[in-house]
Amino acid sequence: MKKASRNSANDMLPEYDFASLKGGVRGKYAAQYRAGTNLVLLDPELTEAFPTDAAVNQALRAVLNIAKVVRAPNRALHRTRQKAARR
Repeated sequence: MKKASRNSANDMLPEYDFASLKGGVRGKYAAQYRAGTNLVLLDPELTEAFPTDAAVNQALRAVLNIAKVVRAPNRALHRTRQKAARR
C-alpha cells in the first residue's frame, strides 16, 4: 500500500499555534553562532590536496610567511641606492 504524499508547501499543521508560545526569540543565538563559526567550504579538488584541517592550516601559514618575506623591505638594497646617490 502506498503512503499518501504530503504537500511540502503545507508541512505545518493547523494545530501549531506559535502565537501562544512564550519565550521564543527569533535569532537569539545568531550573534554567538557567527562569532564562534569560521567555516570555509573548499572545492573538491582542494579537499583532495588538503584532506585535514591541519593540512589547510599548515598551507595557509606557509602562504602568510611567504607574504611577510615578500612584503618586507630589502634594507640592504635601499642602503646601496642611498650610497650610490651620495657619490
